[in-house]
Amino acid sequence: EDVLLEEGRKIAEECGVFKLPTEIIKLIGRFKFRTSYGQNLAVHTIEETKIGVAIANEVGADVETIRLGCLLHDIGKVVSDEEGTHVEVGVSVLKKHGFPKEVVACVAEHHEDKPFSAVESVIVWIADAISGSRPGARYEPHEDYVKRMDKIEKIAASFDGIEEVYAFQAGRDVRVIVNPEEVDDDKTTILARDITKRLEKEAEYAGQVKVTVIREFRATGTTAAK
Repeated sequence: EDVLLEEGRKIAEECGVFKLPTEIIKLIGRFKFRTSYGQNLAVHTIEETKIGVAIANEVGADVETIRLGCLLHDIGKVVSDEEGTHVEVGVSVLKKHGFPKEVVACVAEHHEDKPFSAVESVIVWIADAISGSRPGARYEPHEDYVKRMDKIEKIAASFDGIEEVYAFQAGRDVRVIVNPEEVDDDKTTILARDITKRLEKEAEYAGQVKVTVIREFRATGTTAAK
């Protein structure tokens, strides 16, 4: 725990934040030992915070809200004793520790799970995207990529009535084709929801995953030969 405290303080101070609850500092310390698609979480957090603060200064947004929002946006990724997406867990943790609602909103909205409520949330989202998508930021070995895509497709295919599943765009777009005789129109909506929930719990992915369930019924006729 001493190591986590030390590393957490270093990361927070690098981001310009000096007063945080001890438990939050320990969680931030875990960033040092966590990667996401080859990008170290501590490096990503520090980089994102610097980008966010720079943008905030340019447009006149609340710098301190953005500083905390960037620092804490991925804190849900290092919490292991709560269920939910890393966004949901992060929001829960910040609320428990009494962080301002503006900071909580930055975390809640940084993957567009909810509509943006303020310019600060938009800036945290932009800074996160820039840090995560810049050339060289993330590297995933081909074998790991294939395994991740395969797992996503297998999770989606595990439901009844599925004929084919295809994962596109690094797993962020999943197309599910169902048997129209087994799955009616109402069930397609339920199926999309159930697959999404299962992926949230069991799959690894960056950002969000869009699941599209496709039900197509074709009727054909053949004329008599002449």
